[in-house]
Amino acid sequence: MDTPARSSREHAAAQMQAAHSIGRGSSAVRHAEYAAQAEPFQPSSGILQVDFEHENKPSRKSSFVADEVSQVQEPFAPVYGRFFSPTFAPLRRSYFTIVGRATLLITVLMWACLPIYWGALVNSASLTGNLEAWFIDRDGGRVGQGMTLAVQKYSPTGPRLNWKFMKPIDVGDDDDVIRMVLEEQVWVAVVVQANASTHLSAARVNGDQTYDPTTAIKVYYSQARQEIATGNYIVPLTTQMLQTTTSAYATSVAQRVFAQIDSNGEPNSTALQMIANAPQTISPAISWTMVNLRPYQAPAAQAATLVGNIFLCIFAFMITMANSTARTIVSPHMSFLPYLALRLAVPLLAYLPLSLSYTLVNLAFKLPLGTKFGLGAGFMVSWVYIYLGMAALGLSLEAMITILTPRFTPFFLFTLILYNVAPVVLPDELQSPIYSYGTGFPIWNLSQALRTIMFDTNSQLGKNIAVIVAWILLSCGTMSILTWYTRRREARQLRAHAARANSPVDTPSKAEKGKEKAVD
Repeated sequence: MDTPARSSREHAAAQMQAAHSIGRGSSAVRHAEYAAQAEPFQPSSGILQVDFEHENKPSRKSSFVADEVSQVQEPFAPVYGRFFSPTFAPLRRSYFTIVGRATLLITVLMWACLPIYWGALVNSASLTGNLEAWFIDRDGGRVGQGMTLAVQKYSPTGPRLNWKFMKPIDVGDDDDVIRMVLEEQVWVAVVVQANASTHLSAARVNGDQTYDPTTAIKVYYSQARQEIATGNYIVPLTTQMLQTTTSAYATSVAQRVFAQIDSNGEPNSTALQMIANAPQTISPAISWTMVNLRPYQAPAAQAATLVGNIFLCIFAFMITMANSTARTIVSPHMSFLPYLALRLAVPLLAYLPLSLSYTLVNLAFKLPLGTKFGLGAGFMVSWVYIYLGMAALGLSLEAMITILTPRFTPFFLFTLILYNVAPVVLPDELQSPIYSYGTGFPIWNLSQALRTIMFDTNSQLGKNIAVIVAWILLSCGTMSILTWYTRRREARQLRAHAARANSPVDTPSKAEKGKEKAVD
């Protein structure tokens, strides 16, 4: 009776130790080991039953077995103490090791990712020369020639645009110029209108009080193309250039006109009277009109085109973590193909209500979803692009969590967000050439697609959806390969554990046998 009881006790202790080590393995291995080890636990309850049946028969051997079994089944008593007490040294060492490793990894992550975002903004002011601007003289008279000469001589100390002087015959009429601005061939176009000199001279001679100096020059630009670039550089630098050049032109015109009035030593009273009737013909003489072809009228749209994409990625990450937890319940019981189909289908289905809810939030805050396609069609098209964008980001997380595990996936999430958002904050012209990689990333294309839907900017919807779908397919392929690899690794671990489980149990040593006889 004693030898089987001792063997059962040793087997139960070995099982407890194995269960502790199994907790660190994969879910499939843990499940299989629990199932394999469920049977051997029966003898311990049997021992307990035998002891209870013979509890009225005093025996040293029976009491010995009962004491040993109670020690195995009794829960461990918790040990309390101070954090810096000597008995806590091993636990304290493990605690600081975990926190220290996390701090080190986060520091490495900072230097790997933050310079990408900082670098996207640091050189923008010095790269304004990459922003192409056109100056077009349709007048050909004193106003046009004077402004052309003034712009050519214009040399500010700070940032300036890349001004190119275009011939009217090369760019066509104003409608053609507007089309080129909307097609993003140029950022801004300054056009001196035809007959500007004639209208100014006639208004000055006739004292025309209805003369409007702002009709002399028109400035065409599209704010919705990139609201930060137009607000910080295009409009301010163009306005600064026009203020400087028109003031210089007005000064030279005033000097010339007053010299002509007093050319014979006697002022021309008629000319002075006409100037008094229309003083705007002297100062400012000429001015300009800003024509914003695509106004950025919805400030909340920046949430959808930039910051909202970060939220979209975080929502997809939440689904990834929830799906990872839920998969551990069913994965040990599923073969490879059904399991892979589950991994692909569940996130794609979950993204449907999430992307719809996100689109409804845009609608609730009255984002102009109907600008290009109408409200109904615009809502549906934006939902499709948001869904695909969420799928592209989320499936990449689903693929990487396979090998990174939930413990390290947040590091990949941060990297995914930073490298996607950095090229979006400013246009390519205001960033280093390295940031052109953004055209092949999901958030850049999703942002451009939403701009087109909300503000009718230059449409590249076909290219945008092609890049996003390519990311989805790439993530599906990557997930399939990584899932196959991990399942194969788990199967290899299961076979190794089964081999260990089937190995013969070590026989008691002579010393142990002698000890048992002594107890008997």
